[in-house]
Amino acid sequence: QVQLVESGGGLVQAGGSLRLSCAASGRTFSNYVMGWFRQGPGKEREFVATISWGGRSTYYADAVKGRFTISRDNAKNTVYLQMNSLIPEDTAAYYCARHALPFTITSRTADFGSWGQGTQVTVSS
Repeated sequence: QVQLVESGGGLVQAGGSLRLSCAASGRTFSNYVMGWFRQGPGKEREFVATISWGGRSTYYADAVKGRFTISRDNAKNTVYLQMNSLIPEDTAAYYCARHALPFTITSRTADFGSWGQGTQVTVSS
């Protein structure tokens, strides 16, 4: 079972930036789509961004497109989420996740089988 550990969350003012990291255990990291999801207060968990196993293809939710960038370093078993121009609506717990199937590109929350514990991002106005 893969373990995912997020870091980099915190409190930031609107307009600021944060970079989240997610370190994965295991030797098959480079075979899987990785994703970032978030869950705000009183809301359901929602898709933020995904990246293909080789890093060539990325997908973003409309709400973060142009502000967030997902990337990965397969040599370090790590996926990142660079968040710029943060707004209060970005306040949420952010979760890293690994797709349940290798070499499969989908972005639905239900398709991701392994999850980290989450890291809190709070954006003040």
